[in-house]
Amino acid sequence: MENFKVLTMAEMMANGEKPEVLFWVGCAGSFDDRAKKVTKAIAKILHATGVKFAVLGTEESCTGDPAKRAGNEFLFQMQAMNNIMILNGYEVTKIVTGCPHCFNTLKNEYPSLGGNYEVLHHSQLLQQLIDSGKLKVAGGTFKGKKIVFHDPCYLGRANNEYEAPRSVIQKLDIYLTEMKRSKANGLCCGAGGSQMFKEPENGVKDINVERAEEALQTEPDVIAVGCPFCNTMMTDGVKNFNKEDKVQVKDIAELIAEAIDIK
Repeated sequence: MENFKVLTMAEMMANGEKPEVLFWVGCAGSFDDRAKKVTKAIAKILHATGVKFAVLGTEESCTGDPAKRAGNEFLFQMQAMNNIMILNGYEVTKIVTGCPHCFNTLKNEYPSLGGNYEVLHHSQLLQQLIDSGKLKVAGGTFKGKKIVFHDPCYLGRANNEYEAPRSVIQKLDIYLTEMKRSKANGLCCGAGGSQMFKEPENGVKDINVERAEEALQTEPDVIAVGCPFCNTMMTDGVKNFNKEDKVQVKDIAELIAEAIDIK
């Protein structure tokens, strides 16, 4: 694929243009080396399918989700109001996120503060692109592989979206299997509630180890995720069982980008 430049909202507005969708990159997608690969995969898919999109660039700051989940409502509202002022200033109407935490916060927490947008998780946008015929996926590098999907809490149980990620994955001509706890009965990867940023309390077993064990019991080739935090926790969990050479942990966007051979 040829190199392309992702424009910021400021650059696009200066050109007198408006994007179809704003890509909200998120903190992990901006700064975490593993999550940056997912950010690039989403951007490449959007570019390859002809979706006109932009990012906020340095004007984007944290949605405030970690602050809110950790109990600091004051900090959350400060962060949220700053973002809403910028988004409304650009007259943003549609947002796609690479992170369910950003997705949930923008979709459910921002309206009461004056931020009303159509917000999609990237799995939902991928499904829309496939359904509209803009994105054609048929087998590819994962054809015949066994894949298990781990439901992110803020996509599944918080927003009742279980089908979009599975529908997208099944387009790869793979064998999709399920863990004993999945969908509405799914188990957190262990990063929720700002646990990502601290060591766990003493207990019988770390949550990510428990969840990775459940995933590995299905004997998958790939554990598919839709969240940068789940990606980190499941990867660490797989390493705990010394299975990282046999089992890959990949985001849905990476699976699609690799399947349609977007380099």
